[in-house]
Amino acid sequence: MTSYRDNMTVPTPRRRNLGFVLVPVVALALMVLFGWGLFSEGDDLPSALIDKPVPEFALAPVLGREEGLSTQDLIGHVSLVNVFASWCVPCRAEHPLFMELSATGEVPLYGINYKDPPEQARAWLDELGDPYTRIGADINGRAGIEWGVYGVPETYVITSDGTIAYRHVGPITRAILEETLLPIVRDLKTQAGKEPTP
Repeated sequence: MTSYRDNMTVPTPRRRNLGFVLVPVVALALMVLFGWGLFSEGDDLPSALIDKPVPEFALAPVLGREEGLSTQDLIGHVSLVNVFASWCVPCRAEHPLFMELSATGEVPLYGINYKDPPEQARAWLDELGDPYTRIGADINGRAGIEWGVYGVPETYVITSDGTIAYRHVGPITRAILEETLLPIVRDLKTQAGKEPTP
């Protein structure tokens, strides 16, 4: 009669050693992927909307502002659209650059306030300043879905005919603004000729 122990497979030292090596390697790979996702600027995420018209949308103004934002506001001039929220820490970090940009008058900046309680959005803009030509309140996130927003902040360059030319996911830094966004804006403005201001 064979015993229970006779049918058991005893792990060999080689199998045990493989487990000791494999588990830390897999854990390290997962940490590297997590770290890359957390700290990469993310502007290489694909967008099906590049070279396509801006989605049809019409948003009411943010609390305390008079004008909302719609598709029609983005036609007739090159512009930037920034998707932001008061609860977004990277949005706060990029905001001073948008205040500077707004003061230059080089390109109109439009805002989509994403999933923000109205009072918090108003307080945030009152505290930090309002660099936006117009802001739409996307309280339920529907416009964000139409735009393909992964998360905030995101910034889009829009051509004068209302086409999405470029998309940046993540906070804007001075280098990104000066070396990527503004050169695209200037090139598009040159292509479109002199444009009227909105």
